[in-house]
Amino acid sequence: MKVLIFGATGMVGHGVLLECLRDTDVELVVTLVRSPTGLSDTKLREIVHSHLESYAGMESSLAGFDACFFCLGITSSGMKEAAYERVTYGITMAAAQALCAINPGMTFIYVSGSGTDSTERGRIMWARVKGRTENALLRLPWKAYMLRPGFIQPMDGIESKTPSYRVFYKVLAPILPLLRRLFPSWILSTREIGQAMLSVARHGYPKPILETSDLRKVVGPPT
Repeated sequence: MKVLIFGATGMVGHGVLLECLRDTDVELVVTLVRSPTGLSDTKLREIVHSHLESYAGMESSLAGFDACFFCLGITSSGMKEAAYERVTYGITMAAAQALCAINPGMTFIYVSGSGTDSTERGRIMWARVKGRTENALLRLPWKAYMLRPGFIQPMDGIESKTPSYRVFYKVLAPILPLLRRLFPSWILSTREIGQAMLSVARHGYPKPILETSDLRKVVGPPT
């Protein structure tokens, strides 16, 4: 399987990248990043591309993939809706529309978030924008899945890029193993999200939107 990853320097994307490198069924992993990941592997290639709103002239570099894992995202904290929408909706759809034309048989997996508003009319700004993005992705003529993880446990030395999140994770770190056992359907590790994405890319899922409980069914009980 040949996989393309967006957002591989972020917490979720980095976890997905590590799982792809570990998976013997994945023969090629290409990351499209604004800055290098710093990783080196025989089956890893990187495309450094700073203009994420346009992919003109990149058709040959983006062709031939079986799956795309789109993990690119930002926190909505302190942002106006227009600015958040430009990144969350605009950049995502620019990539998706380009890839759908180049790889119509590709499976596209988008990392959204628990609480996303599919009606696009709710009071919570980020949830509306995420919902609009999901709906637009699902209207494209390809196989697409929306993943809505809740609390994510970083593993393998991975850290969030958001300072407040890093503090939060450090405070909870001592009790996370207990919380995972008590609430297995609410907490997934970065490893498990990566494993779930690979499984869905290979085998699909009965519905296009996967909540945390669905992701837990895909990867099995926590270890």
